[in-house]
Amino acid sequence: MYDRKTWIVVVACSLLIAVNLYFGKQNAAAEQAAKAKEALEAPAQTPGEDGSAAEPGVLVEVEPEPSADRQTYQLSTAGVRYTFSTLGGSLTRAELLNYPAVKDAEHLVTLNDGSSYGIGTLCQGADAFEHVDYKLLEDQSIADKKLVFGARHPSGLLVRKTWELFEPKGEKEEKQAAGADYLLRLTLEVKNPDDAKSQVPLESFSLFLGRSHPLQKGENRINPATLAWLDDGTVDKIKSPSFRGSMFSKEQSLISKTASELDFASVSSQFFATVVMPEEVAPSTLWAKTSKVDVPDEEEQQLAIRGGFTLPAAPLSPGEGKTLSYSVFTGPKDNRMLRRMGGDWGEVMDYGWPIFRWPARFMNFLLVHVHDLVSKVSDKWSWGFAVILVTLLVRSAMWPLYARSNRSMKRMSKLKPEMDRLKEKYPDDPAKQQQEMMQLYRKFGINPVGGCLPMFAQIPIFFGFFRMLQHAVEMRGHGFLWVHDLSMPDTIATLGGIPINILPLVMGATSFVQMQMMPNTGGDKTQQAVMKFMPLMFLFFCYNYASALALYWTTSNLFSILQTWVTKKMPDPELKERAVKPGSSFMERMAKAAEEAQKQQKLKQAKGHVVEDTKSSKPRGPRTGG
Repeated sequence: MYDRKTWIVVVACSLLIAVNLYFGKQNAAAEQAAKAKEALEAPAQTPGEDGSAAEPGVLVEVEPEPSADRQTYQLSTAGVRYTFSTLGGSLTRAELLNYPAVKDAEHLVTLNDGSSYGIGTLCQGADAFEHVDYKLLEDQSIADKKLVFGARHPSGLLVRKTWELFEPKGEKEEKQAAGADYLLRLTLEVKNPDDAKSQVPLESFSLFLGRSHPLQKGENRINPATLAWLDDGTVDKIKSPSFRGSMFSKEQSLISKTASELDFASVSSQFFATVVMPEEVAPSTLWAKTSKVDVPDEEEQQLAIRGGFTLPAAPLSPGEGKTLSYSVFTGPKDNRMLRRMGGDWGEVMDYGWPIFRWPARFMNFLLVHVHDLVSKVSDKWSWGFAVILVTLLVRSAMWPLYARSNRSMKRMSKLKPEMDRLKEKYPDDPAKQQQEMMQLYRKFGINPVGGCLPMFAQIPIFFGFFRMLQHAVEMRGHGFLWVHDLSMPDTIATLGGIPINILPLVMGATSFVQMQMMPNTGGDKTQQAVMKFMPLMFLFFCYNYASALALYWTTSNLFSILQTWVTKKMPDPELKERAVKPGSSFMERMAKAAEEAQKQQKLKQAKGHVVEDTKSSKPRGPRTGG
């Protein structure tokens, strides 16, 4: 019976892995470039020669050539160098000063890189950008702290955008200071002029979030570029591969979704995100489109995603105005920093289903603090050692559970002769076999699912660690032994187009050894063969994931091997009969119900055969005809 339950757990674990792979590993190469290309077709408008704001521009769906006279301005923090443009009065680039684009490279990670429009650009409809040159209002700007841009929008609205470095205003914003190096405050002021002839619906405009794309080879296959948002406490997202469709959906060039209460919206890659959080939540419609980008070392272009969200509903009559405030985050998806910022910022981390979200957060908390201790001794390979130590800590905490499981498995293995006799006694009656086995377990006080408990306990831990490592920007670029980057596969060579990753191979080998050392509990040969096949299946699933995950799993396997060896040296538990209380256990009742159902099925089949035999035994009349 133990083997049946173990098999159920194994299948459940495998299905969970398959679901994660299906949603996180869609191939982006099939996206058609024609639908995603951002064309540069429309001519640009230049500012007025007198230095005043340009005349109203035009709304375009194609991207213009930059104006030679367009001005750029910069603000900087300890973490980011921001570049702003008079085109749309927007944030065109955010260079992360502490994150190189590639290990030891001269270039920095740059958010919204390659996009012709900046973060904060107004759109009328999805992707219809304002092609307006704003004027820097110098008398309202503050050097190195604040930039104020003003213009008349093509709709006739008077628009003023104020960008300023983040400084907490009141107790509500004090926690956000933890991420001040990556935060800006955007104040958007719009007014319908006094001489306007009609209302202007504010909800017909959207705010551009910017563009996000993979930064290194392999990233888009596992963690594709994503537009995500928090709607009344629930995270939803659109991933770039969604546009190419599937057997259940059509290929799309535009995807739009609605939010009843928009808490924040973001575009992100595996490790970095641009997040815009409104000061006041309101219903909104989000839109997303894709485009093709070149990624270093990738043979084919990869998918980038861009998008925006509509402004709150407010019909502006002539002379009326509206002021909207936003916090704009452009930085790493650092769980500890985002959690310290309070509010909804921690939800930027995409750790998947709630059952895995809390283990992932705890594992990140534990990993970061263990690393802090290790780095005080030596900073070399500190993240790799932190992964190993966290694994040992977690497995040590689970030792009593495993010890109990091993005792249960050993006691079950001693019942193997009795179980074999039951199989011989009831070869054609599995339900009766199961019922008798339940009585046998009850007789000796054995819990048939006791050996499964460690596997059940490890599922949320494994997937929590798995999800956490997918977005652990802390380990990006940090090596261990031969591994150059713990956030990526440890590829040492390529053979016939197939990457050679050492740690997953070691993980598979140690998993096989661990399976061989498990006690034989009397399962049938098919189940035993499937259990031996499991290491190969895990190797296949985890082969191209972060090497830190393979390091964790390998360390866990080695710990299990040591634990099994130690328990084998300990005296075997005695198999004693226990006084059986009146009544039957839940498992016995289930087995008995299954047996009764099988009997009823056999009776129905027997009655069917009797009817058929009766019909076939009737005398046949003489043949007639020619």
